[in-house]
Amino acid sequence: MRTLILCALALLPAGARAAVADWRTLATADDRARLRSWRSDWTAALAQARAAGKGGEIAAEGLLLQPDAGRGGPPPPPGEYRCRTTKLGAKPGGLTEFAAYPPFACRIALEGDLMSFARLNGPQRPVGFLFPNRDGRLVFLGTMMLGDEGRAQQYGRDAQRDMIGALERIGPQRWRLVLPQPRWESMLDVIELVPAS
Repeated sequence: MRTLILCALALLPAGARAAVADWRTLATADDRARLRSWRSDWTAALAQARAAGKGGEIAAEGLLLQPDAGRGGPPPPPGEYRCRTTKLGAKPGGLTEFAAYPPFACRIALEGDLMSFARLNGPQRPVGFLFPNRDGRLVFLGTMMLGDEGRAQQYGRDAQRDMIGALERIGPQRWRLVLPQPRWESMLDVIELVPAS
């Protein structure tokens, strides 16, 4: 994570290093486009999953998979979280239109003026920073660590690993990180975060 922090700081404009940078100055054009299309991607992914007979599973997730369920409120405090990923919609070559995975360990940390998110275990581990946004959500910019890699790649170095998303509160002590158009498998990933304790 420390390497990712240093890489992200290196991307900041010289005058912006003392203050929190606007995520728009750091995000690639492709990632900005992915974030702009989050809602249409979400509705298309839901439609594909429902057409594949997964309507019951979607309904059972409640607010987690409802596009407009985001609420205002405080961001998640730094600490350990129990997270789980739900994948919606299948890209060509993807495995299934709906997949809900078991919980895993993740962490929200305060890194100077920014918060960070990291999945702590597993074969695919998103890591990155959470930037304030005008709409009250936090924008996630990060990369995907794979397998036994010990260091994250620099954001912007490999478009196949770059990630963008939005983190929002959906209930008391419950948040979600929405990742539109991830590079592999699904049309939309939703990571639920609840405090580990």
